[in-house]
Amino acid sequence: MTITLESNAPIVFNDTINQSGGVLAPTSGGAGVIATASSFAGRTLKQFVRTPQLIALGSATSVMFLLIFRYVFGGAIGTGSVTYADFLIPGLAAAGAFFSGTGAAVGVAEDVDSGLFDRLRSLPIPRSAVLIGRSIADTALVGWALLVTIGVGFLTGFRFHGSATEGVLALVLCLVFGAAFSWPFIYMGLIAGNAQAANGMAFMAFPLVFVSSAYVPVESMPGWMQPVAENQPVTMMVGAIRALALGDHAGEVLAHSASWYVVRALAWSVLIVAVFLPLATKRFAKG
Repeated sequence: MTITLESNAPIVFNDTINQSGGVLAPTSGGAGVIATASSFAGRTLKQFVRTPQLIALGSATSVMFLLIFRYVFGGAIGTGSVTYADFLIPGLAAAGAFFSGTGAAVGVAEDVDSGLFDRLRSLPIPRSAVLIGRSIADTALVGWALLVTIGVGFLTGFRFHGSATEGVLALVLCLVFGAAFSWPFIYMGLIAGNAQAANGMAFMAFPLVFVSSAYVPVESMPGWMQPVAENQPVTMMVGAIRALALGDHAGEVLAHSASWYVVRALAWSVLIVAVFLPLATKRFAKG
């Protein structure tokens, strides 16, 4: 089975012909899922390249938040013996995975509005694989924004204090978080109706990042807000990245070990995907 998906080209679908001349519908097993997901991911990545403002916007947003918090608010935020740059950049890296997902909501809504998904539903392909391909492409965009954030972070004073293994693990976790967070936004895009509504729905998810430890220590928040900030997925993900990035200095700003945060962050990621992947697939199949 071969599927070719271009952003502005017709869909070409080649079925397998059996010996009697009939058409064998592709199965929904591993091969079908892999072929469909990789084709749709490739199509979306080409769309990103052909619309460079999509790539630039995600990078610019990350840089904007970094510079604002680093130089405007940084002097008023106490982080003890850990510099604010070392405190901030790991939080931005994890939060950036969340922000990048907003593009998924708008992109999916545009595909729905253009009729692309209606055409895909008419093909005998695994329904979830189309959305998996979208998630893969958006995760690649997270990786690009992550590189920009770390690069600018080094220019503004950030330094990595963990081991090389911890550094690699921190990068992988950011991509895992980005993949997990893409699913709520994909679902938003499917139910929004149009790109403008999808953008508005995605914006409503932003408080989840600000009511977390991404930019300021939780202890600096009002007492009633602290339990909310401490027990939500973004804080766990930020804590995991921050613990790995700070190495031996992590105990100065974190209450628990790196493994404590990593386990809980991964558990949140699994839960998010387990909830929103089936919801998104059901909505996509329903049309």
